[in-house]
Amino acid sequence: MRRSLKLFIKEAWGTIEPNREYNDNWHIDAISDHLQAVSNGDIKRLIINVPPRHMKSISVSVALPAWTWTNDPTKKFLYASYAGSLSIRDSVKCRRLIDSQWYKNTFGDTFSLTSDQNQKQRFENDKTGMRIATSVDGALTGEGGDIIVIDDPHNVREAESGLVRQGVLDWWDQAMQTRLNDPKNGAFIIIMQRVHETDLTGHILANEYEDWDHLCLPARYEPMHPTITRSSLGFIDPREEEGELLWPQRIDERTLNNLEKSLGTYGSAGQLQQRPMPRGGGILRAEWWSEWEYEDLPEIEYLIQSYDTAFSTKEKSSYSARTTWGVFRKDGLFNAIVVDMWYDRVDYPNLRRIAQEAYEDFEPDVVLIEKKASGQSLIQDLRMAGIPVLEYSPDRDKEARAHASSALLEDGRIWYPANRRWAKDLIDICSAFPTGENDDIVDTCTQAWLRLRKGWFITHSSDADEDDEFAEQKRLTLYG
Repeated sequence: MRRSLKLFIKEAWGTIEPNREYNDNWHIDAISDHLQAVSNGDIKRLIINVPPRHMKSISVSVALPAWTWTNDPTKKFLYASYAGSLSIRDSVKCRRLIDSQWYKNTFGDTFSLTSDQNQKQRFENDKTGMRIATSVDGALTGEGGDIIVIDDPHNVREAESGLVRQGVLDWWDQAMQTRLNDPKNGAFIIIMQRVHETDLTGHILANEYEDWDHLCLPARYEPMHPTITRSSLGFIDPREEEGELLWPQRIDERTLNNLEKSLGTYGSAGQLQQRPMPRGGGILRAEWWSEWEYEDLPEIEYLIQSYDTAFSTKEKSSYSARTTWGVFRKDGLFNAIVVDMWYDRVDYPNLRRIAQEAYEDFEPDVVLIEKKASGQSLIQDLRMAGIPVLEYSPDRDKEARAHASSALLEDGRIWYPANRRWAKDLIDICSAFPTGENDDIVDTCTQAWLRLRKGWFITHSSDADEDDEFAEQKRLTLYG
């Protein structure tokens, strides 16, 4: 096992994951072979793109340092992920593996862990080897490594934010490039799922491609969209059939279908297929909307009004906007249909009046208002009037929210009434985002959709197997 990382992973699996069956597969061999080449000094720059839940973190963050120390216990590893908790999680797993009886019985004569530096985020052995865990925004003063590993540098939820994404790229360019103990012989490993065309993988390949080995493993084989793999080991994807799965023993067709539906087109292209699509419009495509052809609206079970408010009435300022959504059942699943749209540049007294009148007209179960601009005052005034208001504080920017909610639209859970002329205007506004002018209306839509799904009002196809009683309890708890 000292000579083979892939054999080490197979034999150590019962210790690392005692309650899960090990499913061997060629992609594990490919990952292991390239990691072993890094450990041996044959590869010094390695990018691995692989979908989630395909043993990437166990291979690179848990097994690699434990195996490398069986051959060279002086090696120093520095690990970073987008969250410190993830880095620490894998650090703890690695230390537990090294502390296990199986490991001691097999490699016990090689080294011992020191007692004074045996911590969750940092531990050392008595041969000067160490493993340090940090985050993308963590302090690195005085720290370095012989092998530096970046395991998922981007938070998927935040990756659509250009500002957040640029922060990761700046961290790489300005902080990590100087952390190799030996710049000539040290090595970098980046292992991640693709989340954007200008994520860390895209950034590096656009600027330093010739210097890096690149192992790219999509969830499905796509002969018409071949992913680029640059392997000094001569690796070639062995799959031949269109749609052939990467790890069918664990991620089978049904499981992958649910993932694809949950993530939508854009999420699947990046996170699953490792070829992120450009974001230059078409996030909320017109053809994804479902048309309600009947004169009368469906039987509405819940109503939600969603507001995005502006600061002023100046001509070039943003609009105050509102959409109203009705939740109804169709074919046993919850859906949402837009029943009203309004936007205008109004002063605050008129905004408050319009909001009160809209509540009286529709009597929604809840009014959702983003807590910004005049929204803070509107929240207070409507609550004083006895109107059920829910504050909305977005944790991502406009585009990120649109991408997060696009899967619901693509899955046919969002409807519009065909006999309402304004509904076609709404679709045009949404389909033009983010290059269109009126993104205030889009904000009201996406925040409503995200809230409805979070509250289990709109069921997504990937949620169909969830317990119905549990889902109903969540709906009643949130909205009564």
